[in-house]
Amino acid sequence: MELAHLGHACVVADTGSARLLFDPGAFSQGYETLEGLDAVLITHQHFDHLDVDELPALLERNPGAELIVDPGTAEQLRERDIAHTVREPGETFTVGGASIEVVGHDHAVIHPDIPRIRNNGYLVDGTVLHPGDAFTVPERTLDVLLLPTAAPWLKLSEAVDYLRAVAPRLAVPIHEAVLANPELHYGMFRNLAPQGTEVHVAPRGEGFAT
Repeated sequence: MELAHLGHACVVADTGSARLLFDPGAFSQGYETLEGLDAVLITHQHFDHLDVDELPALLERNPGAELIVDPGTAEQLRERDIAHTVREPGETFTVGGASIEVVGHDHAVIHPDIPRIRNNGYLVDGTVLHPGDAFTVPERTLDVLLLPTAAPWLKLSEAVDYLRAVAPRLAVPIHEAVLANPELHYGMFRNLAPQGTEVHVAPRGEGFAT
């Protein structure tokens, strides 16, 4: 599989049989010109994971792409009359030749006074996980984890604990836009990663094979 990190939570994945775009949000760049997508997958409704204003133009450039969202995001899209498919945790479906399993359920806790929303994690071909904003640990060993780095709901020790719990072959840090110097966090990931896990910081917009 080839991946490219387009900033923050946005990642494009080419499985060889499907071209998938995850979480084109307000802190990401480069997805606006993509073409040939088979699906756009949204983990949850927050603006850093979904720029609703940019979405119609993206879908117009990719008329064959299916927009796949969680139930909470669907409410926003219905208001704007944007066609979409709702998927929930426990479902498995196919896009092109790629198998996608929806995992997780809720967004991580930001603060007890802030209501939790729904969050879909997407496991592609049983090997690559985009967890959205949650600490979902799959029941199988992963090849690649797209690892959230920093957020209002996340501190560094929690990110390291999540990395250790999943223990993938390869961890690719994402969700870093709130940091002035993300390299500090990346260094901690490298130093504290479990044995057998490589941490790969992907240059923005540059594809790399997993």
